[in-house]
Amino acid sequence: MSIALEAPGVSWSRDTLDATVAAFAQQLRTKGTRVLATLLDNGPAWVIADAAALAAGVVHVPLPVFFTPQQVAHALRSAGVDAVLAAPAAAVQWPGLPREECVLANEPCALLALPAAAVPLPAGTAKITFTSGTTGTPKGVCLRADGMQAVADGLVQALAPLDIRRHLCVLPLAVLLENIAGVLAPLTRGATVVVPPLGELGLAGSSGFDPAVFDAAVRRHRPDSIILLPQMLRAWTAWLQHAGLRAPDSLKMAAVGGAAVGARLVDAARAVGIPAHEGYGLSEGASVQTLNLPGADLPGSAGRPLPHARVRIAADGEIEVAGALMAGYLGDPSPVPAWWPTGDLGSIDAEGFVHVRGRKKHVLITGFGRNVSPEWVETALRSEPAIGQAVVFGEGQAALSAVLWPLQAELPDAALAQAVAAANRALPDYARILHWVRARAPFRADAGMATANGRPQRAAIQSLHADALGFAGATEKGNHALLS
Repeated sequence: MSIALEAPGVSWSRDTLDATVAAFAQQLRTKGTRVLATLLDNGPAWVIADAAALAAGVVHVPLPVFFTPQQVAHALRSAGVDAVLAAPAAAVQWPGLPREECVLANEPCALLALPAAAVPLPAGTAKITFTSGTTGTPKGVCLRADGMQAVADGLVQALAPLDIRRHLCVLPLAVLLENIAGVLAPLTRGATVVVPPLGELGLAGSSGFDPAVFDAAVRRHRPDSIILLPQMLRAWTAWLQHAGLRAPDSLKMAAVGGAAVGARLVDAARAVGIPAHEGYGLSEGASVQTLNLPGADLPGSAGRPLPHARVRIAADGEIEVAGALMAGYLGDPSPVPAWWPTGDLGSIDAEGFVHVRGRKKHVLITGFGRNVSPEWVETALRSEPAIGQAVVFGEGQAALSAVLWPLQAELPDAALAQAVAAANRALPDYARILHWVRARAPFRADAGMATANGRPQRAAIQSLHADALGFAGATEKGNHALLS
């Protein structure tokens, strides 16, 4: 019998998984649960809770374990959560609440009852995913079950030629992309979902990543597919290059999303055996709309629309998507339009590939009147092996400036200078970096330099480096929001 779910100490058939899900769903019904939040590490318990909530007609609110207590409290309050399933270590933050100890697939958990009043939700809401956003207050995106299933079905159809039989979850399951593309889609296809704890994969917090530990885990589990963030792909590629190794030959697809990747990084990854394919999506469209695929591939683009999605470009260059859209935002009664304005600028070429140029609200207008997307320049900078992260400034200035964090902390400034020069050679004169500074702190959430899922906080980075940037960066305003 084929294995549906695999983790340390667990190797379950679909029948065993379904039976366990049904039992927990009945427990939720008996308790009268309306809205269930989960605060769990990756593992079978998370998968069981997610499926059980759907089966019981309970709204699921997955919370990333890297959310701050303030972000957790905001999510619980705004969603009207009346039950929390948490690991014992996390449950201690709610002392005195009624609780029931339970074990799901060998994982000890605590099911806590919260005294919450029901809040109005968009019709059909099955899940509320909280984006980390660009401030400390996450925004709740309400999703319908049929929309999420449509995305999973579209992925199954698009990836069918690859015969994916084994997927390793390497992103937090509370991240919608892994939830839909890494759990729901493989289970829909009948593949095996492998869900080890994140620590066994070299991940810590929102942005800590050890590529050596990660590489060992991928070799041990031998998946057909994984989903990576660009910074993970960059670090793993560099580690393989340094070690003189190639990625495990079991991999057929390494989908990359969350931010712009760039053709150079894709090419470098493929040169060491990582079958990297960039995609594009947003939480409002249930996670993913486009993806490069073997045989339908253009490095540097975001790929073609998947079967469930439609994409068009508005008159002002904004990307709009349709198909599998959200039910609405939490606390916002505004109807969802048939075509959702993504806030991203881009184009669709004659072959149908979508090209994303950056955020509409982040376009810089230089002192010479040239419009520049900072994400475009940042992607060019990050394409250089020495640069791990880059944030570009220059609104109203004669030239662009940047704050850089090296891929390896020990790299000297001379290596960064060479990388900037190399990136500049590929950019037009008005988009080149004339002034840069080395970051004073890593672009991490715990340093206040990134959102909870690792995306750079533009305003915080500017503030910390305003004196070093001088007039070149001091007038930049606004936070930086990348793709969901």
